Amino acid sequence: MPRLFRWMSLSLAILLYASTASAQGGQTIDLDEEGEEGQGQEGGEDAPQADEGPVTAGQMTEEAAQAKRLFEAERWAEAAQLLKAVVDGETGDDAGNQQLAQYHLAISLYRLKFYQASYDIFRRIAEKPNHLKFKETLLWLAKLATQLPEPAGIIDSVGKYTGAQIKRFDNPQQRELFWQLNYMLGRAKYGDRKWDEAIRLFEAVGRDSPYFIKSQFFLGISYVQLRKSVPAVKAFQRIIDAIDEGVEGVEDESRMRDLANLSMARTFYSASIRLDEGNTPKIDAQKLSAAVKYWNLVDVASEYWLDALFEQSWAYFMAGDYPHALGNIHTIQSPYFPNAFYPEADVVGMVICFTICQYEDATSLVAKFQKRYEPIAKELSTVLKKYQGEGGEQGFYEFLQKVQAGEANLSESVQPIVENALSDRQLLRNLEYVKVLDDELTRFKSAPSSFKNSPVGADVEDNIGIARQDAIRRTGDLARKRYKRNLDELKE
Repeated sequence: MPRLFRWMSLSLAILLYASTASAQGGQTIDLDEEGEEGQGQEGGEDAPQADEGPVTAGQMTEEAAQAKRLFEAERWAEAAQLLKAVVDGETGDDAGNQQLAQYHLAISLYRLKFYQASYDIFRRIAEKPNHLKFKETLLWLAKLATQLPEPAGIIDSVGKYTGAQIKRFDNPQQRELFWQLNYMLGRAKYGDRKWDEAIRLFEAVGRDSPYFIKSQFFLGISYVQLRKSVPAVKAFQRIIDAIDEGVEGVEDESRMRDLANLSMARTFYSASIRLDEGNTPKIDAQKLSAAVKYWNLVDVASEYWLDALFEQSWAYFMAGDYPHALGNIHTIQSPYFPNAFYPEADVVGMVICFTICQYEDATSLVAKFQKRYEPIAKELSTVLKKYQGEGGEQGFYEFLQKVQAGEANLSESVQPIVENALSDRQLLRNLEYVKVLDDELTRFKSAPSSFKNSPVGADVEDNIGIARQDAIRRTGDLARKRYKRNLDELKE
């Protein structure tokens, strides 16, 4: 019963804002198989390096001065070409002026709407605390976070900064930016499993911020990781209270309310079960009852309703309320939800039959389970084998596109399972990132020839192409893991 163990453990990561539940019970987190969230840019030749130490900027060369004049005149394309020469050392400028030119080049590319190429430069600056424009880069990272999707990895770059460096934005004029940066740095600390630091940062996000709801979710998750259920539930409850009070910045209020209720149910359920010295489960009836109450608050029209029913069936089983547990399973397996994939719902039924000594019924359920799911497991395995080894990520990315277009050539019984597995929001965000890069490449191709054929133009094109290929590989890898998870559960 692997899915049960995942979400009932006290160290589960309950939910990410803007994440989805895959249609399988309890699969409602945006973490990859290794338990890491986010998919930023990887290392390679541009991996963080030791800082060279502080530098100073001396007298500019005439070329650098001309580049600066073009920049100040907002002639971004012309400025970028000259700034590139300064950065590359072709003009003979010192290291300080090269760093200033690098910063201005990044801004120029941002103004030209080459956001990926701009971010690549700002990312390198953020890796060098002694860079002359290290502090100023933080502001541009916040701007880029509104232009590039999360998989671009901007949160990782914000993670190079400290809370003290963000504190300088804590003033009435920049309060919204301050809240945004607290959220982003909190996400970075959360990704590094530094729960206490993440909590302090999430708590600093004001109620009037569009990042408040997101911060409260991660605040609750962080408390769950620390096994502190009471403050976790309070954080999730604040989400519902804020929605009731008309907080701004929530794209789908109904969905967020359901996620908050589902989160509280899981938190109470996890806290309701303890093992004594003999490894016998001890149930806290009050907390278990609270979990059931919050599962019942998930709306019937919600995409998470079946998840809530399935998880609630285990709670009823632990409470010894077998009729309610079986009633939930019957609902999940009804013809009204033909595409639902909850093989463990059958397991709950088997366990209940075995517990109440209905051995013939339990044996019959096992036989039906094997008859139904063995062909599915076989077909899932056959498809997966096609995408093993080198180049498998690219192949699975293409398979993902076929699934979304309904052209994957899957059987009727397997197709809805695969579609559900490959439709969560983390995958959609990765696909969105690829599209953003495609749009940026199209924009580059429509740029003037003088820019496209210049050294900086070549850099922009190469950067977008490399980022796109890497995004495709990571999307394919994530999709393959989502797909494999269903197969692994059937095998287990």
